[in-house]
Amino acid sequence: MAQILLTPAQRKDHRAEAHHLDPVVMVGSDGLTAAVKKEIDAALKAHGLIKVRVQSDDRPGREAMFQALADELGAAPIQHIGKLLVLWRPMPEKEKKVNEDRMPGPRDVKVLKNSARYGQRPEVKTLRVLGNQRLTPGGTVKRAKPKKQQSAKKRAQG
Repeated sequence: MAQILLTPAQRKDHRAEAHHLDPVVMVGSDGLTAAVKKEIDAALKAHGLIKVRVQSDDRPGREAMFQALADELGAAPIQHIGKLLVLWRPMPEKEKKVNEDRMPGPRDVKVLKNSARYGQRPEVKTLRVLGNQRLTPGGTVKRAKPKKQQSAKKRAQG
């Protein structure tokens, strides 16, 4: 995979966002193994912007590791400061599961009620109506009637 190219302004913004982050993955003395790459890939999928701590004292080795990670994982190299590497990759869109059995959620309804005293302004009330409730013409909230249960035998007949 090719690494993502960012403008200096975008890189600066990502550096600012990463400032407060803690390292998510640590690369030990074994170096960049397949398991470490898999963990970094999973962290990029989950967070998008991550810090990686490398335990090696070899600066050119860390620089090579930084570029290798960016190339292999399709990420943008944001910053290499000391033993910390900051990588960014846009997070994939999550699929939304649609449940047909789901009831409608709560909604706020404004109700106008005439004042008890003649000539006064009507009262405006905001009522929260849940999915299993309905609003009557008088402005009160009632629970919706549950569906009448049918046996399997009657459902099969009709």
